[in-house]
Amino acid sequence: MSDSPLISIIDDDESVRLATASLLRSEGYRTELFASAEDFLASDAARFACVVSDIQMAGMSGIDLTGQLLADDADARIILMTARTEEDLHQRAGASGAVCLLNKPFAAEQLLNCVERALTRG
Repeated sequence: MSDSPLISIIDDDESVRLATASLLRSEGYRTELFASAEDFLASDAARFACVVSDIQMAGMSGIDLTGQLLADDADARIILMTARTEEDLHQRAGASGAVCLLNKPFAAEQLLNCVERALTRG
């Protein structure tokens, strides 16, 4: 398992972080959890194979995080998730360069399909 992909999960809702991590770990992925984009950026972001981030958080949004990560590494693999339904937000998320946008609540298979797509992109 030590060579399995490391996936970061960034969400200000602890229950979402824990549930998402549990699902991904059950599929053999390693995970590391962050309560904010700023906490994630303070870590060594380059070591993650994939980033799963909420859009709406205090401080830096998931969309802004996506922009920063892609500016630093054009091959960054980001999955965004949101419970918000505003069309403008969805358009901005879609244009951000993220691999997927998941609407909360989402089915386990939707997340797993997005992770697979992100990890095999290239």
